[in-house]
Amino acid sequence: MVLWTNFSHPAGFILLGFSDQPQLETVLLLVVSVMYVLTLVGNTAIILVSYLNPKLHTPMYFFLSNLSFLDLCFTTSIVPQMLWNLQGPAKSISYAGCVTQLYVALGLGSTECVLLTVMAYDRFNAICRPLHYGVIMHPKLLRHLAAVAWVSGFVGSMVQTILVFRLPLCSHHRVDDFMCEVPALIKIACVNTAFLEHELSVASVLYVVIPLGLILVSYGCIAGGVLRMRSAEGRRRAFATCGSHLLVVILFFGTLISVYIQPRSSYPENHSKFLTLFYTVVTPSLNPLIYTLRNKEVKWALRRLLLPDPRQGEM
Repeated sequence: MVLWTNFSHPAGFILLGFSDQPQLETVLLLVVSVMYVLTLVGNTAIILVSYLNPKLHTPMYFFLSNLSFLDLCFTTSIVPQMLWNLQGPAKSISYAGCVTQLYVALGLGSTECVLLTVMAYDRFNAICRPLHYGVIMHPKLLRHLAAVAWVSGFVGSMVQTILVFRLPLCSHHRVDDFMCEVPALIKIACVNTAFLEHELSVASVLYVVIPLGLILVSYGCIAGGVLRMRSAEGRRRAFATCGSHLLVVILFFGTLISVYIQPRSSYPENHSKFLTLFYTVVTPSLNPLIYTLRNKEVKWALRRLLLPDPRQGEM
């Protein structure tokens, strides 16, 4: 059992973020605020149209709604605290706030890795097994797959959060990041962290490497299935829906791998912070745009939601 000794239970932490560049903080305050509003509006719209439009009551939009709700929670667990720290000299976060932020953000991030894998499996069945798709992706299985994604994400997060906050931390409690994140918290520990770093590597394999491998295998099969289609319109629709999901996967996993797998010492100063900023703030705001720009069904449903047909009131 690890003892806290003189380091036990700090009152809080200082999130250094980009405090060494005050001009950059002003720019980031504006950019992050805009991105957060886009995230709230875009993902809420996706959830509403998927729920209100019967034509979108399909497995694809069931998982897309889960992803949108997840992104709403993910950014909300990070951005309000970040904006508060960017707008003034106070860069602190309470001990309980740091624990909560790490647990929630890490759980949601891990859930997204698994959920994107489930979405790739759904696309694989839709394109490679179209005749059996309705039988395979039945409502009960959809609920079970979504539950597996959420539960597995938060179980892994609980283990890592407990291990991190059992470490004795140095007295300054200055975290060189804009949020409470495992790699940054490990750096201020006053003991050998080899075991925790090994555990983080195992978690990275379970939640990043394996899901990404499964997604790539699924898309390898999907590519073969699309190329075998005789209909040009069928190929176009398949590439449109799968292309959107694949772009989200590249954006999310690309930055996640850079932060959690590649050693931070290999980056220039502040580089890893920008990578974290990208997958926690930018990607959730882009997801609704990526899924709607080339999706006629969602664009049609959004128009119906925002501009209802006046003839409906006459019926």
